[in-house]
Amino acid sequence: MNDSTKQDVYDKQGFGQALELKPPAGLLIVDFINGFADPEVLGGGNVAEAIIKAKALLALAREWGWHITYTRVVYAEDGSDTNIFTEKVPGNLLFTEDSDKSAVVPELSPQKGDLIIRKQFPSAFFGTNLASKLALQGIKTLVVAGATTSGCVRASVLDAMCYGFKPILASDCVGDRSIEQHNANLFDMQMKYAEVKTLEEIRELSALNANS
Repeated sequence: MNDSTKQDVYDKQGFGQALELKPPAGLLIVDFINGFADPEVLGGGNVAEAIIKAKALLALAREWGWHITYTRVVYAEDGSDTNIFTEKVPGNLLFTEDSDKSAVVPELSPQKGDLIIRKQFPSAFFGTNLASKLALQGIKTLVVAGATTSGCVRASVLDAMCYGFKPILASDCVGDRSIEQHNANLFDMQMKYAEVKTLEEIRELSALNANS
């Protein structure tokens, strides 16, 4: 089955309907930390390029007055919070509070007032207070950038949708060590869970400008 035939199947079955996007909007930057930017740790693929694009997205979010959230992967030094995720990916245990590998990449440094969520599982929402924090801000639309597209980004997009936030996945601001998985997951999330848009397409969504 070629790509056009696959698309026909989704179209016939009614997948991929557009979401009505409303303000207030927030930006969620998932795990753009040094360890995921480094191909010698847990990086690779198009993650470096996605960080460059995300820098421009972050500037737009600050200009438009969005609520900004970052996630970091952080495990206890003594390994007391290990779990099935760390069994599958032992490299995650490198990410502890004081490790530079767990720090947000310098290109996207948080500012005073930004929310930083520490997590031990793929989703930014699982086991954290992110949903309640966003709800307190009245967030309706959540723009998502980060790494990796097929892993923590996907898990966070799905949970955002489940909690009632309308996700916009910034397609050129997310990266994966596998380009094939990156592309496949962008397609799948557009069909089922989110609006997938480029940085420039997001810039055109002037209705999400809190200052307009």
